[in-house]
Amino acid sequence: MSKKFWLLAIFAFISPIAGLFFGAADLSSQELVSCLLASCSSDVNQMIFWEIRAPRVFVGFLVGAGLAVAGATLQNVTRNGLADPYLFGVVSGAGLGASVATLLFDSQFAENMGLLQLFPGISFSLALPVAAFLGALFSVILVQILVTRTFGSKTEHMLLAGIAVSFMLSALSHFILFMAEPFAANKVIFWLMGSLARIETWYAWVILPVLIISVLLLLLYGRHMDALLIGDENAKTLGVNVPQLRILSLAICAALTACIVAYCGGIGFVGLMIPHIIRNWLGVTSRTLITACILLGGAFLVWVDVLARITLPNQEIPIGIITSAIGSVFFLLAMRQRRP
Repeated sequence: MSKKFWLLAIFAFISPIAGLFFGAADLSSQELVSCLLASCSSDVNQMIFWEIRAPRVFVGFLVGAGLAVAGATLQNVTRNGLADPYLFGVVSGAGLGASVATLLFDSQFAENMGLLQLFPGISFSLALPVAAFLGALFSVILVQILVTRTFGSKTEHMLLAGIAVSFMLSALSHFILFMAEPFAANKVIFWLMGSLARIETWYAWVILPVLIISVLLLLLYGRHMDALLIGDENAKTLGVNVPQLRILSLAICAALTACIVAYCGGIGFVGLMIPHIIRNWLGVTSRTLITACILLGGAFLVWVDVLARITLPNQEIPIGIITSAIGSVFFLLAMRQRRP
């Protein structure tokens, strides 16, 4: 491993620990250290630290790592360094699912139509992530159908189909929100901005296994994915089943991104920026790229969340706004570098 990789590993190790020292509650450094050693001075501080702050930092790291890994995978299989998981309409699909859940579980329309009696025991807090996850998977499946049966299997067609599906699902979501009550619509709009404010501990135990399984599969097929970088025909001559590998890779991207979006909303551009930075630092080899993306992506989102909490007094900025602002500038700089 290179010196840059070990510096990145140290940064990724320090960032979550440092992130624990920031929050709305005023906990002294001594108290935070005591809580880390499982000896908080009061039950209130223990609840703040172990039920609010620590899960938020841990889930934030997992979210950043997952989005970065999904972005790196998508960029490798499409051979496009500017590709992003959200180009497949994942956020738009999740937004559509969230909008439908709002209409069915948290609106006057649902009450008037008697829909709540059809789903007894299912609360809006449970229905929202489930519907968002199903909507995100629906968008990816729809893109795959369009690419394989309508446009052909070229990677550039895949990105164009993703953009088209994204706009279509966004239009449906906006129409549903237009028909819904303002209060219910505001919930979905705020959720789509992306935030870790409502993170619960059990979120980590949903995202973590998906991330682990995805990373293990990507590392297992790392050499096959490297072969894709030299072109489909060359990869086939090396014995790689290109269509099967591409479908597997895209399914992993879909599962990772959909799972994250379902619980944290739309956090854009992480999957674009982090892999691009890692390629410039450590190269394009898939196994190194994915491992480094876990480290930098996780650390990056931890610090973005810290920035979201401390920028405005008594308020919290949705982290999707911050990542989009940073990412848009990064995207323009990346496009400028690619100019002939």
